[in-house]
Amino acid sequence: MQPSPSVARLLDWYARHRRTLPWRAQPGETADPYRVWLSEIMLQQTTVTAVIPYYERFLSLFPTVRTLAAAPDDKVMAAWAGLGYYARARNLLACARRVVELGGEFPADLDGLRALPGIGDYTAAAVGAIAFGLPAVPVDGNVDRVMSRVWAIETPLPQSKPLIRERAAALMAQTEARDAPSDTAQALFDLGATLCSTTSPACGLCPWAPECEGHRKGIAASLPRKAPKAVRPRRHGAHFHLSDAEGHVLLRRRPAKGLLGGMAEIPGTAWRAEAWSRQDALAQAPVTQAHWVKLGSVRHVFTHFELLLDVYGASLVTIPEGAIGQGFLCPAGDLHAQALPSLMAKCLALGQKTLKQGSPAADHPADLLV
Repeated sequence: MQPSPSVARLLDWYARHRRTLPWRAQPGETADPYRVWLSEIMLQQTTVTAVIPYYERFLSLFPTVRTLAAAPDDKVMAAWAGLGYYARARNLLACARRVVELGGEFPADLDGLRALPGIGDYTAAAVGAIAFGLPAVPVDGNVDRVMSRVWAIETPLPQSKPLIRERAAALMAQTEARDAPSDTAQALFDLGATLCSTTSPACGLCPWAPECEGHRKGIAASLPRKAPKAVRPRRHGAHFHLSDAEGHVLLRRRPAKGLLGGMAEIPGTAWRAEAWSRQDALAQAPVTQAHWVKLGSVRHVFTHFELLLDVYGASLVTIPEGAIGQGFLCPAGDLHAQALPSLMAKCLALGQKTLKQGSPAADHPADLLV
């Protein structure tokens, strides 16, 4: 029987090599549940490097769960813009408001945490372990990798998840001190993010190398195995950058629910499997009689599909009220303050480039891909 790796040795390593992160409590400090929760929501599907500037800016705007709960939706979505997976931002607001309804403190038990909007098993375990010292096991990609290698688990993900959780729970059972679950969870994160990296594990420096079955077999770098990914389908759409003589750009708000819910965008067609012809696309433009020029195309990859958008541009002296409809005109200098997903930032970049170069009626390359 393979010996279980030593949690004590892992914690000794962590005490010497722990990462300094803006949401992480220093040794001897008590973790702030709000900061732990905020960081965990932001870190879903996003790297630490990408999250840090967003986290710091977000915390400066909303330093407590109460200030976040009281913030207007648009302000929160604008602060989130660029992080992607925008349902997280909507759930973030819903969760903050629910916590305030409960008295302003996060529940200190797993069931209470799981009952909050946007908090599933992983986030409940992470907040529970790190902020409240509960013997819970937050299993993220780093922990998947460490457990798969230590135990030489060759069953592909996601089928291996139950065994990985079982092995991680057995490790957490070794902890005794009040702060051990918090440190153990974060030590596993750090081990996977630094030494036990995706492609080049530094086994010679790893505190668990003596017990690591993947290292012993020489297969650590190939673990965890992953089932083949399904081919992403492609969808097509067309969007319209319409500006007036003063540089205002026509925007609209997406429906609150659904993909990119509540975010701002330039008007466009539906996204569908079939490509839009120029004629069919322009029939849905906000002003059909304008002189529309194809500015280029934007490719964007979502989790379950790839999107290819044709971007058309036009400029009018004044945009008719009927074209504005339920949308709004935004000065070009204020676009950065809007809740724009990165997809729309790409589309707007084509249009803004056109405005700087001259009228959209000029000769612009139609094959520019952003």
